[in-house]
Amino acid sequence: MASKRDYYEILGVEKTVSNGDIKRTYRKLAMKYHPDRNPGDKSAEENFKEAAEAYGVLKDPQKRQIYDQYGHQGLEGSGFSGFGSTEDIFSSFGDIFGDLFGFSTGGRRSGPRVVKGADLRYDLTLSFMDGVFGTETEIDLEKTEVCAVCGGNRCEPGTKPESCSHCNGSGQVTRSQGFFAVRTTCPYCRGQGRSIPHPCGKCRGTGNVMVSKRVSVKIPGGVDTGARLRLTGEGEAGVNGGPPGDLYVFIHVKPHDFFQREDTDVICQIELSFIQAALGDELTVPTLEGEKKLTIPSGTQYGDRFSFRGEGIPSLRYKSRRGDQIIEAIIRTPTSINKKQEKLLKEFAQLEDNKLSNKLLNLLKGGARRRAS
Repeated sequence: MASKRDYYEILGVEKTVSNGDIKRTYRKLAMKYHPDRNPGDKSAEENFKEAAEAYGVLKDPQKRQIYDQYGHQGLEGSGFSGFGSTEDIFSSFGDIFGDLFGFSTGGRRSGPRVVKGADLRYDLTLSFMDGVFGTETEIDLEKTEVCAVCGGNRCEPGTKPESCSHCNGSGQVTRSQGFFAVRTTCPYCRGQGRSIPHPCGKCRGTGNVMVSKRVSVKIPGGVDTGARLRLTGEGEAGVNGGPPGDLYVFIHVKPHDFFQREDTDVICQIELSFIQAALGDELTVPTLEGEKKLTIPSGTQYGDRFSFRGEGIPSLRYKSRRGDQIIEAIIRTPTSINKKQEKLLKEFAQLEDNKLSNKLLNLLKGGARRRAS
């Protein structure tokens, strides 16, 4: 058996060539040796296959690495043995030839094209608590499903499709363009390769029908706005027996009047009088699951934070973990006081020798003395 030529030599490129240059070089060779452009030329067909095999290896980073290290024997050991026929080449690189000629040249395929159904999107709004703990709900959809009368074959029961007489069931027709022949999609059957003489009355020969469907959705605890759930197979029906698409549920969580979310922590604010902040107190604070006692230490300042460990939001990644509840102190100064309160506050002010304004004034006076001396 004759030894195989070096793949880089076949394409006429250096070993350091980029993937983009490999593709551009192969496109030129494929154009030059394409069988439709060289009818009956066995040498051109062999060059075409040889270039395709070289491209099939060098465009793949893993295969290229094996070839660079171990050569053809390394590829054979990994299971790659080249292309058996020109048909294999068209099947593998149909996108290349579509780019080359501006139309589909992968016309060796016969029969209708199987297509997966389209995906659907549904926007679901949840309450804050449903986002925290999860829920199960139902949503209503309008979507296509395979026709129950014809089973998707588009024919009236008791009849069946017939082979397209214009393309003989291949889905494509051959036409001449310049000095070579090309295959294009059959305009009569639109590439299906068959005609429907007696269309199904239910789906009008489409194979699919529009239905209203109620779908159950299980929402895990811990979801937040922006989360996306995927329901496999709940999208639009496929074409020609293709699988259905998927349904993507996008989550939107309403804000809460008291709680705010910060990752898996939940933040809330409590108002304290300046007396409570100064002397300390014990309060009952709402949590996600009820109420809990919180001790406020004396001397609490505005913005001080306290926490309840493990009283936050469940983690989506680690189901057994929860964040914390953070309680932020907001100190309110009274806007109206009675005579007795005013008297007591003035007495307190006279006893206080650590006023911030006095401390600032003393600092300024001290600086002025130093400058004067």
